[in-house]
Amino acid sequence: MGAIDCYPNSKLKLQSMFLHRKSTNLISKAKEVALVAHPHVMPSPTIRSSAANLTRTMAAINKDGIGVDPHELDAIFEQKRSLRSKVRKALKNMDPILRSQEDDAIENIVVESSWFKASKSLCAYVSSPALLEVGTSRIISEVLSSSAKERKKLYVPRVEDRNSNMKMLMISSVKDLIEKSMNILEPALVDSDGNQREDVMQASDPVDLFIVPGLAFDKSGSRLGRSGGYYDLFLKNYQELTKKKRWKQPLLVALSYSVQIIEDGVIPVTPFDIPMDALVSPAGFIPISGAALRRCE
Repeated sequence: MGAIDCYPNSKLKLQSMFLHRKSTNLISKAKEVALVAHPHVMPSPTIRSSAANLTRTMAAINKDGIGVDPHELDAIFEQKRSLRSKVRKALKNMDPILRSQEDDAIENIVVESSWFKASKSLCAYVSSPALLEVGTSRIISEVLSSSAKERKKLYVPRVEDRNSNMKMLMISSVKDLIEKSMNILEPALVDSDGNQREDVMQASDPVDLFIVPGLAFDKSGSRLGRSGGYYDLFLKNYQELTKKKRWKQPLLVALSYSVQIIEDGVIPVTPFDIPMDALVSPAGFIPISGAALRRCE
């Protein structure tokens, strides 16, 4: 069904990462965050890339004291910028009828899958036409239309700031969503009764499944985001939480139009990029990690 590789959980941790962003010109403020390094996606000396309106200087040291060259990382972000531009153009050029057909096919695969039906709690993005994302309206409707007794817990993203901070808050109805910039729907911080919504990071039970967006993917699990770093940071934090709580790691499933799946090795990766466990494309479910393979059994 595609390339099927089992990736072990990462055992390396970056102790520091200094991030400098441009906003108009350049926000001259460094923000230190701890990130997880994945051995199978360490940057190759031959890969060179960096972001268009983004200048980043990173200093990363793993537990063995081996530094990641910030110039190497800057080069990787330049290649990511170039690839994002190409994928965005391909998405904009997609025939609307084909896009709708692929949305239907992908969402049908998800809601009919054993791993979706078996999940008790999940995080899923609310698709945005402006961002040309694979639709999730049917997936969200499938969860919210279930009886209260059988309903899965559903957490959806709320962007907190421009520093890659994001929350996943629980909703029980589409009426819980409010329109933000670019007509993107996000959950309000409080419900209609004025109560704080449950944050998945404070939930008493683990999440089984993450439905993840992105710009490009390959069949070895690499994911190219939109340059904000929101999902990589959030997933890193949630994975650390599950380890601390000794919970089972959630299945990370990315949804992808056919034009978004590219050849293995083309997506430039850094130690900060979180790999996917599986892909869902119009062609079907593509398991990548050992966890995804076990869910298919």
